[in-house]
Amino acid sequence: MPEYGYFLSCEQYGPAELVEQARMAEQAGFEALWISDHYHPWNGAQGQSAFVWSVIGALSEAVSLPVETAVTCPTVRMHPAVVAQAAATAAVMAEGGFRLGVGTGEALNEHILGDRWPPAHVRLEMLEEAIQVMRRLFTGEEVNHHGTHYTVENARLYTVPEEPVPIDVSGFGPKATSLAARVGDGYITMMPDEEMVTQYRKGGGGAKLVSGGTKVCFGHDREECVRTVHRLWYNEQLPGEMGQVLPTPRHFEQLEPLVTEDMVRDNVVCGDGADQHVATLREYADAGFDRVYVNQIGPDRRGFFDFYRTKVLPQLPH
Repeated sequence: MPEYGYFLSCEQYGPAELVEQARMAEQAGFEALWISDHYHPWNGAQGQSAFVWSVIGALSEAVSLPVETAVTCPTVRMHPAVVAQAAATAAVMAEGGFRLGVGTGEALNEHILGDRWPPAHVRLEMLEEAIQVMRRLFTGEEVNHHGTHYTVENARLYTVPEEPVPIDVSGFGPKATSLAARVGDGYITMMPDEEMVTQYRKGGGGAKLVSGGTKVCFGHDREECVRTVHRLWYNEQLPGEMGQVLPTPRHFEQLEPLVTEDMVRDNVVCGDGADQHVATLREYADAGFDRVYVNQIGPDRRGFFDFYRTKVLPQLPH
């Protein structure tokens, strides 16, 4: 049966509010935290984009819940040797309760230094090599690496946790899921897709951790919730590879007219109907997920946590 966690959105909330939400999540009975890792928000209306590693340091002091990035791209904007140091320090501060979620990233965040944004198959190659580099560094030994995409010379992490940081790999298609099964300590995906979970487990993932997440908008006026989601997170309804290749929030804003409120109404849980919230999370349990994370889009955070504490979490299989 799954554990249920809360998904902290660095794109929508500032650092202090993220820490406060983590406190409320722990008090409400959530068992773990996800936190996004972005340089830009998806659009200007979201309005934030804190440096995730600073926030994780604050979280380690504020709550006792395990924390995972969902997800970090350790390939372009940040060299994997630097990500390894950040992750190792986070794991020490969290007393081992930290997992590094990684993925191939988006141009939105990764092209900012002027690097070429590579095609998907190259991004997967880079991710696999980055994982190899980070795993070697997590041992605390000196690392020298001269690979296809990365060079590391005389690098050693002196601050490392007792156990290597687990690395979970994000995958939304067969190739990325295959990579996760082959090299990951766990698997991350955002849809309750039983076929992808089965592919992961049969492809080598076995009984390793499978985690998923969803966004909801709790509020007493369902139509107002729909409008809120449409204003802030319409990007999640865009089809195809646009999410991976568009370079700036402005480009996503230009596509807002393609997303209708009906699309939001049909695809995002909005309102205060406990049965709908419970049913959505049960889909992940039924698909074989081990952890399910929920993010509240709307402004009533206290109402959301009280609602989940009293009406939703008690009805879910644990």
